[in-house]
Amino acid sequence: MPVLQVPYGDELLIATGLSQEELDPELRFLLATKLYELGRLSAGQAGKLARMSRLLFLGELARRGFTVLYLDQDAIEDDLAL
Repeated sequence: MPVLQVPYGDELLIATGLSQEELDPELRFLLATKLYELGRLSAGQAGKLARMSRLLFLGELARRGFTVLYLDQDAIEDDLAL
């Protein structure tokens, strides 16, 4: 399984006010959120990347004020046609 390592210095910990144990899952969640937002991952895939269930991932998005559902133009047109 490929592994992504993101080196960062203490200045990032200081700037965020988070410990390494808190920042690592936060970065993982934010990466999953962005890939979901771009439509590159489904909610389930993003949840797995964030190490949480699909429902927990979607709930966490909503709790943090992110848009929970992203629809492309085709999906919107399909919904309107129904």
